[in-house]
Amino acid sequence: MSVHLEARPGDIAPFVLLPGDPLRAQFIADRFLDDAVCHNRVRNALGFTGHFRGVRVSVQSTGMGMPSAAIYVHELLAAYGARVLVRIGTCGAIRADLRTRDLVLAQAASTDSAMFRTTFGGATFAAAASFDLLHRAHALAIEHGKS
Repeated sequence: MSVHLEARPGDIAPFVLLPGDPLRAQFIADRFLDDAVCHNRVRNALGFTGHFRGVRVSVQSTGMGMPSAAIYVHELLAAYGARVLVRIGTCGAIRADLRTRDLVLAQAASTDSAMFRTTFGGATFAAAASFDLLHRAHALAIEHGKS
């Protein structure tokens, strides 16, 4: 158990999906995971672990914004041994040609959040995706007609 997660050791899979919205976490668990078990209800930040196509997967809501997400990411890594964290959910766009339900595979993202600058001594950072994972996701999107 950690400060913000009531899960016990072993309750959380090494692979964790991270939606912000707790109801999206529950939707994912209900719709896509076999044998899903709720491992967290603290502060209504719902978290579940189950199996997707035979692979053990967890889904943990993070709430809104970087400070909230940072809390859950830290605890998942430090207290529960999570190794692969994937942020999923909605995003805003500045391109007029993007529509609701369009698939966006982000190569990198940056922020002007004070949280990052405070944590890392004034530095700014554009987080970049793993090229291998991004390349594979792109190939799968094309294969499934999502160009």
